[in-house]
Amino acid sequence: MGLPVLPLREGKVPFGNCRTCTGNACGGRPNMKTPGPCMCRRPCHAWAAATKDPAVIDSPGWQTAWRQAWALGYHPGGVGRTVVDLDNADAIDWARQALPPTRIMLTTRGEHWIYQGTMRSVNGVREGVDIKSLMSYARWLGPGTGPLTALPDTVRALAADKPTAVQPAPPRVAAAVPAGGGPCPHRTPAYLERGIAMAEQSITDAHSAIHHTVYRVFLAVLSRHGRCGCLTETHVHLLFAAAYAKGESLRHCQTAWSNARTALGM
Repeated sequence: MGLPVLPLREGKVPFGNCRTCTGNACGGRPNMKTPGPCMCRRPCHAWAAATKDPAVIDSPGWQTAWRQAWALGYHPGGVGRTVVDLDNADAIDWARQALPPTRIMLTTRGEHWIYQGTMRSVNGVREGVDIKSLMSYARWLGPGTGPLTALPDTVRALAADKPTAVQPAPPRVAAAVPAGGGPCPHRTPAYLERGIAMAEQSITDAHSAIHHTVYRVFLAVLSRHGRCGCLTETHVHLLFAAAYAKGESLRHCQTAWSNARTALGM
């Protein structure tokens, strides 16, 4: 259908950077508006990895990710579209009254209303309403029904005075990783990766008490995955990035991590 696609891992989150690209050490991707000619043939760089190129989609690095993928994502802004993500019945009722009809895709919790046109991506423009367009990704659940309608000013107005959903990645910071030596619960690497992905999603899904949520998630990760030595600085960076995207400062992240280690005697 001409959509730029990317695989999503459990929790509807993109695959993390490979070792070469961790922390944008590669310089980023041109379509991320960052310097550097990175042409990594793996689904790196989140939404910016989305592609329509069959040679990339069928490459060995991507095939590995497809076999592990939990869902299919796409970049709406890459094909001139905007998705109004309605997460509950109240949000759907509001859209039916306030927005012009357009193509609708049913989701697990609500509906995606898809418009022709692009804008910046913003979360939480109303209760249960997110906007996904440029520099963002949406989950693909089918072609939807109904003709595409031009993006109305009503939707653009929702983003006025709202912070963008896309925040710069935090710089890598020093965070002490437990040395390990205890019993290891990780029979396969995927077990740890799933645990980190679920932890990231728990932080991302939080709508209140962000400080408490971040600390609770850090505590859970360290309790389950931090005693054997398998936890790495890259895993910690992913957790910090999720908290940073919710508005937590790096100092608060470091404090929460340190407090969680202290509480567990690490």
